[in-house]
Amino acid sequence: MTTLPISFFPSLLLIPAICFTICHANSNLLCIPSEREALLKFKNHLIDPSNSLSSWVEGGDCCKWIGVVCHNSTGHVHQLHLAALSSYDQSAINPSLLELKHLSFLDLSNNNFGSIPIPKFLGMLESLTYLNLSNAQFQGAIPHNLGNLSKLHYLDLGGNYLKPKSLQWVSGLSSLEYLDLSSADLHKANDWVQVTLKLPSLLELHLSACGLEDYPSPISVNSTKSLVVLDLSSNHFSSVPKWISSLHGLVSIDLSFCFLEGPIPDYFGNTSFLEVLDLSWNHLNSSILNSLYSLNRLQFLSLSSNQLQGTISSAIGNLSSVTHLDLSNNKIEGGISEILQSLSRCCLDSLESLDMTNNQLSGHLTDQLGQFKNLSYLSLAQNKISGPIPSSIGELSSLETLDFGHNLLEGVVFEAHFFNLTRLTTLKASDNRLRFEPNSNWIPPFQCERIELGHWHLGPKFPQWLKFQKKLSYLDIFHVGISDVMPTWFLNLPTQFEYLNLSSNQLTGEISYLNVRDSVDLSSNRFTGSLPRVISTLCILHLSNNSFSGSLFELICNPSLTGMVALYLDTNLLIGEIPDCWNHWEILAYLNLANNNLTGKIPPTLGYTYPFLINLRNNSMFEELPYTLRNSWSLVMLDLSENHFSGSVPAWIGDKLSNLVVLSLRSNNFDGHIPHKICDLQFLQNLDLANNNISGVIPKCFNNLSAMATKIKTNNEFSLSLSNFYKFYLKALLVLKGREDEYGSTLGLVTSMDLSANSLTGEIPKKIGSLVGLLSLNFSGNLLTGNIPNSIGNMELMESLDLSMNRLNGEIPPSFSNLNFLNHFNVSYNNLTGQIPTSTQLQSFENLSYVGNHLCGPPLSKNCTSKGISTDVANNGSSNEGSKVNWLYVSIVLGFVMGFWGVVAPLFFIRSWRIAYYRKLDHICGKLHVFWATMGM
Repeated sequence: MTTLPISFFPSLLLIPAICFTICHANSNLLCIPSEREALLKFKNHLIDPSNSLSSWVEGGDCCKWIGVVCHNSTGHVHQLHLAALSSYDQSAINPSLLELKHLSFLDLSNNNFGSIPIPKFLGMLESLTYLNLSNAQFQGAIPHNLGNLSKLHYLDLGGNYLKPKSLQWVSGLSSLEYLDLSSADLHKANDWVQVTLKLPSLLELHLSACGLEDYPSPISVNSTKSLVVLDLSSNHFSSVPKWISSLHGLVSIDLSFCFLEGPIPDYFGNTSFLEVLDLSWNHLNSSILNSLYSLNRLQFLSLSSNQLQGTISSAIGNLSSVTHLDLSNNKIEGGISEILQSLSRCCLDSLESLDMTNNQLSGHLTDQLGQFKNLSYLSLAQNKISGPIPSSIGELSSLETLDFGHNLLEGVVFEAHFFNLTRLTTLKASDNRLRFEPNSNWIPPFQCERIELGHWHLGPKFPQWLKFQKKLSYLDIFHVGISDVMPTWFLNLPTQFEYLNLSSNQLTGEISYLNVRDSVDLSSNRFTGSLPRVISTLCILHLSNNSFSGSLFELICNPSLTGMVALYLDTNLLIGEIPDCWNHWEILAYLNLANNNLTGKIPPTLGYTYPFLINLRNNSMFEELPYTLRNSWSLVMLDLSENHFSGSVPAWIGDKLSNLVVLSLRSNNFDGHIPHKICDLQFLQNLDLANNNISGVIPKCFNNLSAMATKIKTNNEFSLSLSNFYKFYLKALLVLKGREDEYGSTLGLVTSMDLSANSLTGEIPKKIGSLVGLLSLNFSGNLLTGNIPNSIGNMELMESLDLSMNRLNGEIPPSFSNLNFLNHFNVSYNNLTGQIPTSTQLQSFENLSYVGNHLCGPPLSKNCTSKGISTDVANNGSSNEGSKVNWLYVSIVLGFVMGFWGVVAPLFFIRSWRIAYYRKLDHICGKLHVFWATMGM
């Protein structure tokens, strides 16, 4: 009989509890009064806001209280099942439990005891055989008198904030079979190995995330230990601890997240009974597979997220008994057909789960895939597998999860591919080039809970076969070529979706109600009508790029929507004012209402939300910004551009919104000066105040904008992942290089400043050149005077620089020769003089970049003298700018006079020439008359 490597002992201990509960249901015994009073005292010291212990009342039968189990014959309280009943925040545990002399089972796990220490009196409950205090927010030392509980079989203290200096107290637990100290800080408890592994009855030991490290010297361990399950995950071992080789009876080992390097040592093969081995999230290389050849009982092997690379087809052929194989997130290469061929030789009849997600596998799938009759889980996602899906996949009758997503698969999928997949619950194959064209009356043989077929071709009609999926909760069919009216039957499916994505199709019609629990994305379709009603649990609503119309009032002012995190309604036909009822939107993170027809002012209550993003771009909103917006301290992006907002740019933006990365107030009616507080925005990477009525000087403190002053850029993806459903990127429309572009996942790499089309005066601050990380700088269309600062030449990463239409004078600084990345440059219509500096970039721009100045040198046609004064190329260098006579004009006049009189004078004075000239004209006119008559003109 095969030993199952799972934590089965708690389950066995619960069997008596169930039996006692059943017997108690038929008993009329009242509980013992002293024990009832003890329980009431225990309750009175708890904070129970959800009233979970409402049945615990004076005079009642405590044996019928929730969580209480009494002995069926004596009436003594035998067990307390109080796990996750409530949040006992800042509660205390009354020692009245000591009155329960026969208490053998105590479970207080998954509660919140407000970071109090574990009560010492628990070590005096001598009858305890089961004690579970896991994830209950205890902290501090572990009472040593817990070691007095000699009858204890099960002890779980995991998930707390405990810091024991020693584990010597554990040695007294001679009957202990299960011990979990996960998350306890054991880096000072150097005796943990010797103490725990000397427990004579211990079968399971869980020490995950305990801060354990390599020992400097070998540790001797008795080789006759009974330990079956060992969990040392999330610690810091550079290699597999050598003492593990002495534990010959181990069935399950978890060393994931342990920073292991190199191959597994030879002595690891001594654990000949091993069935479960988890080495995921380490730094192991492909040689690890050669170290496992002797583990002929190994059933579960996870090497996910290591450094396996190259071809491994021959190595995996030694895994003779493996049932679950996880090699995901490595760099394994080679053909998928070779991998399947090797697995078919070693474990064709045993393999139940294969995960090779996110590798570099290539080639075509072959019909041999259909030979793995017991395969229930198959994931080959995020590889380079190409070609069609073989029809033999329809023979995998045990298959429950199929994931081919993000490959290069192509061709047509037929009904035969799903012929025998009756157990299929998860179908994931997005981002391939596949087409599915079943008959309109096709009924799938499966009942899926999750379907992802994004970028397939399923249209043009809405897939009718989805009508028969009664358990579907996750559906992602974005960009699948559907151009149809949203069918009524789909909106009325009995199932409630957790996640629904129908984006980037051509769906039409109106939607009155969305029965989606967590996240819905209907963006980039052609839906019309009012905004749909949604249920109160919805977190993400994405309806961008449609034609929804009407008011926001019913949606925004719905008091039940307290959990909304992301609301994307941009690019629709919404009208009216934004309602002033945002009080209950306490966890809103993303708000995008851009590109609508909204009017009015920003409602004051919006300032009491704490989003990362507010985008109201391109509406018709007006008035000054509300002072309450200063409370939105978490804002990373604020885009209010292309509206009619007025007043001065508020100084509190720089004072209170200190996390801003993108600030765009472009194309409004702001006036006044740029507040110096803007200089305090240390994370600001994109500042756009263009097309307003802002006056005054450019603040000299702009050099304090440190995010613009660093050359080192990281692609900070300002994103939020929710329930593994959706990842939102902050997207910003930025005007760079003379055009407007949208930046999403690369926004963290872009830095820009645009103050163009205002009424700024004075000189450009010399310290502006310290912003060496800027990629785009635009000061055009102002009233700036003085010279261009030479320090701008230090901004070597600059790609776009526009200083046009000002009153700047002097020369273009020679340091501009250093701007090697410039691809957009404009200094036109100033009062600049002198020679254009020589560089690869400056000579590549057209004359329009320099027009309206007094410049010379390439790329202009005007050459320069040694002093930088232009000379006329047309005169071949013969003209003198200091001369008052323009000899070009003189020569033109003389040429005209001489040519005119050279022809006219002979005709005027010589009669015979004059007669011949007029006869010739008559002859030509006669021929033209005949030609026109012939053409019928």
